[in-house]
Amino acid sequence: MSDDVKDAGLVAMISSILGGNKRADIVAPPPLTEVPPTAPTHAFEPVAASSPDAESPRPDHATNAAPAATKPAEPPVRIATTPDGRQLLPAEAIADLVLGELRKIEDFPATGASVTVYGYRHWNAMITFAPFSTSFQNATRFRQAMPDLVVKLRRFVALEI
Repeated sequence: MSDDVKDAGLVAMISSILGGNKRADIVAPPPLTEVPPTAPTHAFEPVAASSPDAESPRPDHATNAAPAATKPAEPPVRIATTPDGRQLLPAEAIADLVLGELRKIEDFPATGASVTVYGYRHWNAMITFAPFSTSFQNATRFRQAMPDLVVKLRRFVALEI
């Protein structure tokens, strides 16, 4: 396969990641109305286990339910932002975002990939693969796509220290 064909394929892959069918040298920044990626939430809601033997029917059961229903709901958690509007997220959350974006690429392994976020003001990301999780050629493609993903996400996310 010639180098021109390989370069054309790489340009097509990168442009599809960045959200357009444009050539890589002509890509313009997206409009300001673009929606930033959302941070993953790991909040779990408690679920009450119900079993017929756990509770015995009592006449005061209805009176205990009323105060629980009148409790005010907790306000949603606010995500800290920088003065320029970027979300401040910990390294683990940014790594989840990068990994989520990489999973959109064709042939990305379901398991065995790990993203490490490092740096401070201009954070960066590194991807590693477990043995036999992907081929060398695919791993090279994913590593070449990383810088573009990082540049894209840096516009919306800042690393929280």
